[in-house]
Amino acid sequence: MRFSTGTFLPLTLVGLAQAAHHQVTVGKGGLKFVPEVVKAQKHDTITYTFFAKNHSVAQSSFDKPCQPLDGAIFSGFVPNDSQDVASRTTFTMTVEDDKPIWLYCSQPNGDHCQKGMVHAINPPETGNTIEAYKEKAKDAPKSTSPQGGLPKIGRREIAVDVGKDGLKFVPSDIKEPVGTFVKFNFSPKNHSVVQSTFDKPCQFQEHGFSSGHIPTKEGTVSPATFNIEIKDNKPIWFYCAQPTGNHCQSGMVGSINAPTEGNTLAAFIEKAKTAPTPSTIETSAPLGGIILVNGKEVKTFNGNELPVEFREGGGQSTTPSATATHSLPPASSQTLPAWGSPDVPDYFANKTGGHNKPKHWNWADKLSPSASAFLQLHLQIENLITHLLWEAYLKLEDGDWKGVYPQTITASIGAWAAQSILHSATTSTIGALIDISAQIAKEDPFLVPVVMTQVGAKSRAAGVVNMMRNHLAGVAPREIGVPVGLAWSFVLGKYVESCPEEVKVEGLEGNKAWPGVKVAKVETGEDGLAVRAEVEYEGSGEHWVAWIGPWGELEYSKVEEGKKVGVPKGWTGDVFVVVVDREGVGLGEIGKHVVAGPEQVWL
Repeated sequence: MRFSTGTFLPLTLVGLAQAAHHQVTVGKGGLKFVPEVVKAQKHDTITYTFFAKNHSVAQSSFDKPCQPLDGAIFSGFVPNDSQDVASRTTFTMTVEDDKPIWLYCSQPNGDHCQKGMVHAINPPETGNTIEAYKEKAKDAPKSTSPQGGLPKIGRREIAVDVGKDGLKFVPSDIKEPVGTFVKFNFSPKNHSVVQSTFDKPCQFQEHGFSSGHIPTKEGTVSPATFNIEIKDNKPIWFYCAQPTGNHCQSGMVGSINAPTEGNTLAAFIEKAKTAPTPSTIETSAPLGGIILVNGKEVKTFNGNELPVEFREGGGQSTTPSATATHSLPPASSQTLPAWGSPDVPDYFANKTGGHNKPKHWNWADKLSPSASAFLQLHLQIENLITHLLWEAYLKLEDGDWKGVYPQTITASIGAWAAQSILHSATTSTIGALIDISAQIAKEDPFLVPVVMTQVGAKSRAAGVVNMMRNHLAGVAPREIGVPVGLAWSFVLGKYVESCPEEVKVEGLEGNKAWPGVKVAKVETGEDGLAVRAEVEYEGSGEHWVAWIGPWGELEYSKVEEGKKVGVPKGWTGDVFVVVVDREGVGLGEIGKHVVAGPEQVWL
């Protein structure tokens, strides 16, 4: 049984228009969940709110109530002194199927589970019913919680009010476990949430988080929220950077998991009183977190204010820039991470044009063997592209090639290199990506959006490359659906000196590229379009040239005396040519008939 984790943004991909949301109280009115049973459909969400005094939501099996399943649902403990007012901390999970889910409160003090504090999602109405589960719980051993005590398989979230009751955060002294998300809600007039160090309150901490300024109309709560995740147990210090009124110096500061002695929140407040003015904030936002406006993510905005199209009034509006990036350290100071490393430095995430690293979406438990083989192959191609791009960028930015291209082109190449690093979980060249998507659609449909996202990124890059080659950039992408085997041979023949033995492609024995082919002496007609060409390759006999173009175009020309061939009428732009020993075969079969190639040619 699987559940979605982290943010809920990916769920828009699975049609949540029909999904329902359920509310369950934990501990309100006694040791019980209300309602005790929830009937839920796939993709429904369930939010648990907590009351006095200290409860949790943990998953067990039917046969072993009050004992946690390995790696299953756990909210962590949520303390609350009130029986009437819910804790600001909630726990939300998404149901992935209609199988029964058995839950309990794992509080051992008072034997909550054994006293009937149990809960079920989609239990049977006969046999293993909620009543039967409750009876089993009466005789269960002492309740235990999952090892580590951290939230799992759901989103634990605490809501923090920003400026609601004056210049303060409520709560300001936050105590939450690793894995909790902190959601900041903004009140009038114009506030922000910015990370600092303890020693330098009111000053932005390098590589810290920042919401930017969020103007809010009087009498409303902003539709924008700023969301961060607690990733370790280290204390986190934050403040409002609004300079009008010196909000930080006036006490509008907060902490997450601050010590109870020494560097306490109270000590941080005292330091802030004498901090330099004005408070500092980065020129772009959000950083280190996510801004959601009515469920829609705002990637970046300039001038420290929310873009006007998302604002609810208040403050001066600014126009967001599509190319806005915050200051980055010199490129030459960066080292490429190990290939496939999950810990991609922030520098590369920022350089791609965003400020947040990709999240794993937990779409499937495993890949089919064919998808695994395709991805392994194209990780090698992507690794090569990454190194080529990064070396070129370093030379253009501050090396031997500095000044060769305008800064806009140089910056684009740097961004491509960064995107290539972040794409390391999938594949490479556009044509091969299209081919792979078609082949994995049936067995691994969850991979198609991931793979095709790269097609878009590489299509945009292809347009700039054409201009750098003094070719016209197409008004729309015209991608060539090259079979993956041909793409691999193309890369092997041009860019690879050696290749790991474990990378194998059908038809390419020993990972050796097919012999090369060169298209020479292209003749043009009166309209300037290519009509004939000569091909140079080793070998003789009855051969054809397969012309592979955009949108699945495929035509054959017989190789005539002098190795001359006709060019398909009206073909323009980039095409691939392959010499084959048979005409009329489909794209998927060309790899079985290659004599030489492929080669990319501009017509």
